[in-house]
Amino acid sequence: MKHRFNQLAALLGAMLIALTLTQSQAQTTEEQDDAGVVRCANLVYGAKKTSVCFSDKFLAQVERDTNIETELRFAKVKLDSEDLFNYPFSVMSGEGGFKLTESQRQYMRDYLTMGGFIVASAGCSSKPWNTSFKNEMKKMFPDSQMVRLEADHPVFHTVYDITSSKYKSGKSKLPDLFGLEIDGRIVLVWSPDGLNDTGNAGGNCCCCGGNEVKSAKMVNVNLLAYALTH
Repeated sequence: MKHRFNQLAALLGAMLIALTLTQSQAQTTEEQDDAGVVRCANLVYGAKKTSVCFSDKFLAQVERDTNIETELRFAKVKLDSEDLFNYPFSVMSGEGGFKLTESQRQYMRDYLTMGGFIVASAGCSSKPWNTSFKNEMKKMFPDSQMVRLEADHPVFHTVYDITSSKYKSGKSKLPDLFGLEIDGRIVLVWSPDGLNDTGNAGGNCCCCGGNEVKSAKMVNVNLLAYALTH
């Protein structure tokens, strides 16, 4: 466990230093470049469930609009792998029901309590996925409850001011985001309607019968910036 903490602590420390630099300063040495590049994981969990339709286009967007440097593609990372602790930011998405192993639950608890951040998003607003996710959260954090993030929360204002969003269907509204707080810090944000931005995911991806958040790219930029600065 100490090894896992040291991995995330060193990684987050290097990234916070990089965030205080200007773009030109961050490129003065190869060491600074490597230390400041944010790597994002696409989690593999349950019985090899993972996302194939969560767009990574927001990683390029965050580079354009901030001084945060990123690897522009997700890396598939097993939830119960030591490699997880090399990624300060992860996405967890998919469709259909699932069940985590006890090992996966332990790694996820350690990851979140030691500085990691997860964006959880139901593909196509999948009700079975949302139900499974909420059940797993109760098992891992029985004494904590995810709470709705209100319009004044920093996740809506870190880079862009998001006060309302169009959805695939229905009226525009503030995106429904729910956060898990540990020791005064939001460590996980869950969207029941989906932040997958499938229109930019390529391949045959679509939201199908789901009700996706249309401003997902901007929301994800905010979430990444929030995760690195809070």
